[in-house]
Amino acid sequence: MLRLVVEGLTARQIAARLVLSPRTVENHVQRLLRKFEVPGRAALVRHAIEFGLA
Repeated sequence: MLRLVVEGLTARQIAARLVLSPRTVENHVQRLLRKFEVPGRAALVRHAIEFGLA
């Protein structure tokens, strides 16, 4: 899912690809934000790229 966030997809687009609800996708993104201690999606993307996670 992190790779799809890095690609710039919305929660709705990710949900369609993974056959999940958009709310489930948002919950997962929120957990990633807390796990990596970053303030938002842009910071999450930057963190993923810097550390080779996506």
